[in-house]
Amino acid sequence: MRNGSAQHRPFFKVLIANRGEIALRVMRSARRLGLGVVAVYSDADRDALHVKHADQAVRIGEALPAQSYLSIPAIIAAAKTSGADAVHPGYGFLAENEEFARACKEAGLVFIGPSPQAIAAMGNKAGAKEIMKKAGVPIVPGYQGADQGDEVMLAEARKIGFPVMIKAVAGGGGRGMRLVADAASFPDALRSACSEAKAAFGDPTVILERAIQNPRHIEIQVFGDSHGNAIHLGERDCSVQRRHQKLIEEAPSPAVTPELRARMGEVAVAAVKALRYEGAGTLEFLLDERGEFYFMEMNTRLQVEHPVTEAVTGLDLVELQLRVARGEALPMKQQDIRFSGHAIEVRLCSEDAAQDFMPQSGRMARWQVPESIRVEHALRSGSEIPPFYDSMIAKVISHGANREEARGRLIVGLEQLTAFGVTTNQAFLMSCLRHPGFARGGATTAFIGTHRDELLAPRADAAFETALAGLLLYVTNPRAPSWQGGRSLAATFPLPAKIEIAGDAHELDITRERDGSYTVVAEGRQHKFEIDQLDPDAIRFRHAGVMDSAKFLRDGDRLYLQHRGIPLAVTDLTLAAPKAAASNGGDGKVRAAMNGRVVAVLVKPGDRVSAGQPVLTLEAMKMEHVHKAGIDGVVGAIDVAEGDQVTTGRILAEVGAG
Repeated sequence: MRNGSAQHRPFFKVLIANRGEIALRVMRSARRLGLGVVAVYSDADRDALHVKHADQAVRIGEALPAQSYLSIPAIIAAAKTSGADAVHPGYGFLAENEEFARACKEAGLVFIGPSPQAIAAMGNKAGAKEIMKKAGVPIVPGYQGADQGDEVMLAEARKIGFPVMIKAVAGGGGRGMRLVADAASFPDALRSACSEAKAAFGDPTVILERAIQNPRHIEIQVFGDSHGNAIHLGERDCSVQRRHQKLIEEAPSPAVTPELRARMGEVAVAAVKALRYEGAGTLEFLLDERGEFYFMEMNTRLQVEHPVTEAVTGLDLVELQLRVARGEALPMKQQDIRFSGHAIEVRLCSEDAAQDFMPQSGRMARWQVPESIRVEHALRSGSEIPPFYDSMIAKVISHGANREEARGRLIVGLEQLTAFGVTTNQAFLMSCLRHPGFARGGATTAFIGTHRDELLAPRADAAFETALAGLLLYVTNPRAPSWQGGRSLAATFPLPAKIEIAGDAHELDITRERDGSYTVVAEGRQHKFEIDQLDPDAIRFRHAGVMDSAKFLRDGDRLYLQHRGIPLAVTDLTLAAPKAAASNGGDGKVRAAMNGRVVAVLVKPGDRVSAGQPVLTLEAMKMEHVHKAGIDGVVGAIDVAEGDQVTTGRILAEVGAG
């Protein structure tokens, strides 16, 4: 299954068939090897950083992935137009598409990845399990038959035993994946998984697997070349996940001993050699509480989390990909691989963790990253986060002499990062990293589900931050008296204010004291502030005997505030009119919770529905989100059709009492 015989395959200009941070990441290594780089872009990415940083850039279509980043003809044409002679697929989109790899080869382009045959063999979950089973690799019990009928699938699920996992055969990244607890919920979960798989990968086929409870998600990084060499670069622990998508990754795993690493590594290398595999790949396993591991799938591409392996090995994995693709032998043997220290990566995503990780899009008003830590991103202040692609907007990676040092550095790095304008999971990531269970190294794939309430619990200093937000809104108002006025003999009166944070309204009283300080009363608690310095984007102040600081951005009646790394979005409601009908559907109207595309209309006019009953499904950032009726009643109108692109707040359907 090789790309060909061990031969020299020179190339001089690489087209990167991807976007965002991975496009920039590939550009860095390619340029270091003296290669030219070409970007491709959709209409939504016309002004993106990966476009501006490339030597050349070619438009490949409209915003939706199917019309741009998933269009094989458009990408091949872009390579020919730009004079590129090699293609790097990055990850996601077409990275594991055998037809794309074959189209590149037929067009005379070097595909920087494994052969089409290897992608076909391992990219299909059902086929990969059969190959591994024959090779003696432990496999999770399941069903991967051709008959995908509803009754057959339900019968097979009963044979396996609930809970079962539904998985798209052609996919990854959590798309087309559902954990099903019982037979009653299986039909709806199957429909949803197949629909999501079809939209994300063009193939609705799924397999079933027994759900192993509370496992570790361990993966082994492998490399093969055209000379028959194969090595592994150790493991990564990717157990901390939400929606079956990885959130925190680390190397080495706290649960893997040197003996277990050697055993898993031997299995992985044997699989690579059996496939005669070339390039970067990853074998993913579930590790149970007894130390037994089971093969899940092989990713025939570079992984999102490859930087942690780079950090502990000192290797540039993209450079290795490029060298192997042009026919070079791997420059090291297994015995040459050395591991140093510990590395942890978090995925910064534009999503609202408090709202079931709802994807967010919009304009990133301010973006600043610390220089003390590795951050992979493709953003700047003013960048647009489009609703059409994955919600991951950056990766933050730390490396330390040991795990605790790496964890501490990562927390500090996240505290220093600023992302104002679009809600992210920044605070949630810090909450995960600080949790005692994660700190002990005990996190399994059940970590977020088990500790979700703790991870999302209000912070102890939430009341103080509310008072600080009220103060900042007051002193940054263009009509407010200067905070530098000093002492005054004039009588002072409390000024009432009303602000909103995360959907909750807060009543405040703000008083400028005669000594120049401020007193803010928030929900019965009193806070005294002395402002030491007020800059356009930061405030330094004294509170409760402590000198402290915070970053902020004032944008009309909106304030973005970050104190000790925790970002808040605040709205000044002091002069706002009362809100109209509830946006949660209490008025019968079902509104879009995010920008997205209608992928399923589940009811029709005249249908009787109950509060909480699914009405429509939207797809945003590669995930499906069910929208439900807010009241009991009769569907009066459906205001959208399948395939429509809608914006946040748009009325999708109307339910009337009856």
